[in-house]
Amino acid sequence: MAEQFGAGEGFGGEGFGGGIGDAGFGDAGFGADELEGVDISGSRGLAGVPDEFQRLWTPHRMVYIQHGQQPGEDLCPFCVAPSMDDESSLIVARGRHAYVLLNLFPYNSGHLLVCPYRHVPLYDQATPEETAEIASLTQTAMRVLREVSNCDGFNLGMNQGRIAGAGIADHLHQHIVPRWATDSNFFPIIAKTKALPQLLGDVRASVAAAWPAAQQS
Repeated sequence: MAEQFGAGEGFGGEGFGGGIGDAGFGDAGFGADELEGVDISGSRGLAGVPDEFQRLWTPHRMVYIQHGQQPGEDLCPFCVAPSMDDESSLIVARGRHAYVLLNLFPYNSGHLLVCPYRHVPLYDQATPEETAEIASLTQTAMRVLREVSNCDGFNLGMNQGRIAGAGIADHLHQHIVPRWATDSNFFPIIAKTKALPQLLGDVRASVAAAWPAAQQS
């Protein structure tokens, strides 16, 4: 599968993985040759108070910490995505004034975003043509998601402005989140983790394949 660009914002979150915990280096998958010359002395003599938590080190998050979540217009993922191929950008449908793509950080499998091509931040700044096509694409997305995933309902919404929680506030986008009667559990609360049963590329392919050809540009 091609490298995925996608755009993530709003309902989604970071991935979470288990740490090594009490297991030794051998249990973590390191061979003896890989540890040659590496200081693996115990940490008993180092400063710190042991606790029950495991640590997941995520240095890639420094980009977000140092530069924030809001991109400049020249780096806006919703402006860049249409210039890429559909598979790499996770686009499922392209209209004349707006398009639909998967959220890179989905709340649920099939979490879609509907965006105008034009870089405009607020719904009341969209043209009548843009708002009409956003509405039409949203309706089609609901029908397609219902067909391919048998979902029981949807959350629809726009976060308008940073204060309202918009992760990418400068480019208008609407969330379409499919919901199932059994999709609520304690995993997101206890572990801040969403369990997603399908890979993004597979979801994109199934939604794009079911999208009506008449609404593709």
